[in-house]
Amino acid sequence: MIKPKQKLALISIISIWVLSAIMLVVATDAYAQNRSQGTNLYSQVQLFSEVLQKLKQYYVTDLSDEELIKAAIEGMLGSTDPHTTYFTADEFKDFTTSTKGQFGGLGIQIDKIGDYVTVVSPIEGTPAYRMGITAGDRIVKVNGESVVGMSTDEAIKRMRGDVGTKVEITISRPGLAEPLTFEIIREIIKIRSVPYSFKLDNGTGYLRITQFNENTANELRTALGSLEGEGITGLIIDLRYNPGGLLDQAVDTVNEFIGQNRLVVETKGRTENKQLYTRYATKERNYPIIVLVNEASASASEIFAGSLQDWDKGLVMGKNTFGKGSVQQLLPLSNGNGIKVTTSYYYIKSGRCIHKMSNDKLLKGQQLSEDEIKKEDEKNHKQIYYTANNRKVYGGGGIQPDIIAESDFLTQFGAELRRKNVFFNFAVDYLVDHNHQLGNNFVISNKIMSDFLDYAKKQDVKYTQADLDSADAYIRNTIKSELVRKVNGDQEAYKVTITQDKQLMQAVAMFDRFKTLKEMFEHAAQLAKKE
Repeated sequence: MIKPKQKLALISIISIWVLSAIMLVVATDAYAQNRSQGTNLYSQVQLFSEVLQKLKQYYVTDLSDEELIKAAIEGMLGSTDPHTTYFTADEFKDFTTSTKGQFGGLGIQIDKIGDYVTVVSPIEGTPAYRMGITAGDRIVKVNGESVVGMSTDEAIKRMRGDVGTKVEITISRPGLAEPLTFEIIREIIKIRSVPYSFKLDNGTGYLRITQFNENTANELRTALGSLEGEGITGLIIDLRYNPGGLLDQAVDTVNEFIGQNRLVVETKGRTENKQLYTRYATKERNYPIIVLVNEASASASEIFAGSLQDWDKGLVMGKNTFGKGSVQQLLPLSNGNGIKVTTSYYYIKSGRCIHKMSNDKLLKGQQLSEDEIKKEDEKNHKQIYYTANNRKVYGGGGIQPDIIAESDFLTQFGAELRRKNVFFNFAVDYLVDHNHQLGNNFVISNKIMSDFLDYAKKQDVKYTQADLDSADAYIRNTIKSELVRKVNGDQEAYKVTITQDKQLMQAVAMFDRFKTLKEMFEHAAQLAKKE
């Protein structure tokens, strides 16, 4: 068994000898293939083999081949870019599950709060929701075995299982002296990529896409059908904090807005280039569309936003996107493990490359000065491209919005309240004391606010009057949102949250000022001239 210090000390050596173990198998073929290119691959393989033999022969302790090989593969892949990674069989299965958008489980969102794995929210319509598990419940046992002090990942592994099998969950609920035990039958839990869609007071539709999994296009169509049935006069598509996902789903969601046989994205790599077009005819959508993005919008979400921008079907608003425009392919290995390998870069219809090269360095932990990052951004944003209707757009290294919209700044006081889970815990205790009921037209009174601040003090949160003055509206809104979430569900809570969302409110105001997308584009062009 290798101790941590040993493992760290050996990483550089391991990276060499595992390659020898791999390459010796193909040494002859590799040499033949590369001889004409003037490479010295064969001699390098010999060097790897020599290091391997001496390491195994002379190192002070016995070495685990399995652990060394894993570490070496990780080191080898880590020398490329941060998105090229190695998975064990379990990790590979978990990763593919997350992109498929479904798994066998209970239907609860959990987090580690102190020593306890705690239910943040049950997912509506799932077994846990139907059984009455609620936010704030502390999971203390799974199948009779304590999970107190256990990591979230470990607890999840114990609760997931084959569809149709039973699992026994014991919870401690605030306000109850004795624990409760639930016997729950596991079901396929579908991860919703479009969790929120509703009509705002001004007639504008709102929908949020949190990721692009295999259900996204279908969920989007359902949401659009419902919103259009309500007679929306415009649409906001919120892609903020969307990390991306499946490329084909990004293309199919774009398809809903730009029509058939339109180029969405091209992948360009060393071995293969592909052009991806929309595949089917869709109804013409004549209402104006705004796509909201921010610095955490990445990959497939950048393709979606950039494509609507390139085809003049939507105004992009918010902050410059992340710039994750590299393509990865999942490759299974013979032993059940797998690797994720970067194979190409994304280029959208206008010719813009989405990928921001400095992100690879930052994600690998390399230090970059603000000047270096600024120079790359300035270089990227000076590159001019043109949309289908000959509008100027700028880019390379992410998607630059048509209109920049600043977000709210979370104060240190607000961040500390979040970090210590004060909002969540206060809401749990409040509802226990009030029989899980909220009155009609519920508001956060001064009494509730005072009780919350007293609760925060007990959690050792320190603040000044200036802190309170600057965060008063945020605190009241967040308290109400957490209370509504636990009584009426996530969507109703979300409706409360967005009333204090500065970027979203700026987008809503655009629909009050302009009735057509053309007017919005003209406004954006005027703003660009002033900059």
